[in-house]
Amino acid sequence: MASTVTPSKNSSAPSSRPGYGQLLRTRGVWTFLLPGFAARQPFAMLTISIVLLVQHTTGSYGVAGAAAAVTGVSMALFAPYSGRLADRFGQRTVLIPGVLVHTLSGLTLTALALADAPLWALFAAAVPTGASVPQIGPMVRARWGVKLKDSPLMTTAAAFESVTDELAFVVGPLLATALCTAVNPAAGLVTEASLTLVGGLLFAAQKGTQPAAAAGGHARVQHASALRVPGVRVLIVAFLGIGSVFGGMQVSLAAFTESIGEPGLNGVLYGTFAAGNMLSGIACGAIAWKAAPHRRLVVGYAALALAASGLWAAHSVLLLAGLGLLVGMCIAPVLITGYTLVEGLVPAGARTEAFTWLTGAVALGQAGAVTVAGQLEDRFWDGAGFLVPLGGTVLALATLVALRSRLTARPHSRTVARGVGHRTPVAVD
Repeated sequence: MASTVTPSKNSSAPSSRPGYGQLLRTRGVWTFLLPGFAARQPFAMLTISIVLLVQHTTGSYGVAGAAAAVTGVSMALFAPYSGRLADRFGQRTVLIPGVLVHTLSGLTLTALALADAPLWALFAAAVPTGASVPQIGPMVRARWGVKLKDSPLMTTAAAFESVTDELAFVVGPLLATALCTAVNPAAGLVTEASLTLVGGLLFAAQKGTQPAAAAGGHARVQHASALRVPGVRVLIVAFLGIGSVFGGMQVSLAAFTESIGEPGLNGVLYGTFAAGNMLSGIACGAIAWKAAPHRRLVVGYAALALAASGLWAAHSVLLLAGLGLLVGMCIAPVLITGYTLVEGLVPAGARTEAFTWLTGAVALGQAGAVTVAGQLEDRFWDGAGFLVPLGGTVLALATLVALRSRLTARPHSRTVARGVGHRTPVAVD
């Protein structure tokens, strides 16, 4: 994507075609990249660990999906407030208590499931487990914003973060499935809680790279809600559709592999889906895009809906693996473009909140998807849950096409100031 933005004095001088090598040579980024990867790894394990544990103890994918859905809904509702607090008071202040609460509530949920506790008790434990999920991805993206400011490398950074997320989603489901099937059904959730504690505290210790907390009279301007930006609301709908793909795939792949007597293939198939996402993310960040981001988003989403439309008809491991790879390859460009649009639409002081709204939208879409897909798998044929990604992406695509104009800044609209060092006005309602 061609850029006319003047590079920040605090970032490396960008070339006409920024690349990963230049991005990773940015001074000081490894101090938050390595602990950030360790801290976000458990997030990729959470939903599948809950599904596998609760399905083992109850024998129902519907109940397992509902328990995982409560966690996802709770995260979606609380994540934006966590992001807003991080913008206002600093990431470390929010992260440390959140990590401790998540670890304790995750272990409580594990103990209740093993004790055959009633469903309401599982739901009660799932609420704080989801509400306290550390928002490491949005926090890392906000740190990139501090390091790169107006550099064209921000698009590359968005691609790099998508690749990092998907690497976690390659390793996480494989690890969780292996632990739950080969060690103990509770091993996945226990490991998730333990890694959250260690990784989250390591990331919180990196105080030097976190965005500065707002102070003084600028706090009110800097922390107007990101939801006031029309484009953010459109992106939330798009990311809900992406969440429907993640949730529908997780439940449906688990049900499919169990129906053929090979539950261990679940992690492999989901890992293939995530690997497609990761590979296309790498390619997306290496391309010098000429098309405008909002146009790329519509085209990419259309490709995603088309690819997801064939999942329900796949009845063999090889065909499902191929389709899953294709669906994964369509997701990364949409995610990367969505996060890139946030950088141009949202004031700097509200970006962590904006990123958490998008992350929360994925979680909410995933929560609804695992619930519906679980019910479909219980009540209808094996593979009926794959109808959920199809429905979710088609509905989101229709909304995206209808409201695509809101993804571009409107120069004559009332604006919110960005503050020192951020010159571009941002359109709001």
